[in-house]
Amino acid sequence: MTKGSTSTIVRVRVLGNAKEEIRRQNVTRLCHTRSIPTVNGQFPGPKIVVREGDRVIVKVTNNILNNVTLHWHGVRQLQSGWSDGPAYVTQCPIQTGQSYAYNFTIVGQRGTLFWHAHISWMREWFNVDPEAVIAQALRTGGSPNVSDAYIINGLPGPLYNCSSNDTFKLKVKPGKTYLLRMINAALNDELFFSIANHTLTIVDVDGVYVKPFNSNVILITPGQTTNVLLRTKPTAPNAFFLMAARPYATGLGTFDNTTTSAILEYRPKPSKYYNITFPLFKPTLPVLNDTVFAANFSSNLRSLANRQYPANVPQNVDKRFFFTVGLGTSPCPHNRTCQGPNGTKFAATVNNISWALPDTAILQAHFYVGQGFGNYDPVNDPARFNLVDPVERNTVGVPDGGWVAIRFFADNPGVWLMHCHLDVHTSWGLRMAWVVNDGPLPNQKLPPPPSDLPEC
Repeated sequence: MTKGSTSTIVRVRVLGNAKEEIRRQNVTRLCHTRSIPTVNGQFPGPKIVVREGDRVIVKVTNNILNNVTLHWHGVRQLQSGWSDGPAYVTQCPIQTGQSYAYNFTIVGQRGTLFWHAHISWMREWFNVDPEAVIAQALRTGGSPNVSDAYIINGLPGPLYNCSSNDTFKLKVKPGKTYLLRMINAALNDELFFSIANHTLTIVDVDGVYVKPFNSNVILITPGQTTNVLLRTKPTAPNAFFLMAARPYATGLGTFDNTTTSAILEYRPKPSKYYNITFPLFKPTLPVLNDTVFAANFSSNLRSLANRQYPANVPQNVDKRFFFTVGLGTSPCPHNRTCQGPNGTKFAATVNNISWALPDTAILQAHFYVGQGFGNYDPVNDPARFNLVDPVERNTVGVPDGGWVAIRFFADNPGVWLMHCHLDVHTSWGLRMAWVVNDGPLPNQKLPPPPSDLPEC
């Protein structure tokens, strides 16, 4: 979403008044046609290209029957918490026929960020209404039905039935370097991604530059973004190359164990080969539960931490918090029949508290200083923290049966919700709120709410 510059821009360039209309559009995938919520009739939604230092104003008008909010995932929202977007937290939803102008400035970020609807389930492809899917799951206490397909740029790819024509093609020229902006917009699954016979260079995650490193596979969690460099082969090969993504899963419960794919196609194609069918090479992805790869990939992510792009890691800690997050069950309510394990209902918790209220946001801009497996050791584990060049992220994956350590400055007044970005876990209650009070300085105070803030 954001496009970086090579130096900090101190001026403020107002990015006009972009308009986004939420309206329904008929879309056909997998031989099923559905009327789905879209922005300006586009699926996926439009990109917004800005520069560091720009003030962004986006007026959103809701012309569907559902309540809507937009969350600007990863944008720091300095003194603009009213524009963060989580329903019933920083704002009431935009109701049918209403409008709201999101107003914020891009500060100290460059790369790619992700905006998305932040009320109920409005991402991924289901052949049926996903609102009905999650409503049934919450009513019965069981796992929700999984999606029918993952998609790349709105298209499932040729590995699904009735989808051979719904395939995204990335057309490239030989001997070039391309920047691919990748977003995991899936609802409930971390994803492995790879391009057959090509190496990717990771250069940016969550709007922050990282020390470049090469990998044949990347791992990306829902809500995360990753910018990679793709260097094409020096001459056009007589072949096509599959780009594929499938889930990394280690927990309990159902999930969509399918593979979405797209085609990397070299252009121009020599005229003498127009009537020849080229071979299609497929990538090798890690096994479903390859936790070793996941841990190693995460440990390779390091901030640039140089003079131009320093890593301002908190060296001293004023407050320490310890949270346990978990997926389990709770008793079935009286006079109800539940479809969770042994007649219970699924629940997710932070410190054994399940918050089953309307919706959430996410804690922004923290340094990911450590991770491990097993129980966290408060005596010995801190000695292994990376306080020099840890990656700065807005979303982290917590290892199954393990822990992560993050540090952040509480420098932005407002109410900020920390939650699991696997939407089913959020629906089951895995969320909590941080309240950052005003500080003594003018730039440490949350301004009054805007006049067009939606009412409940």
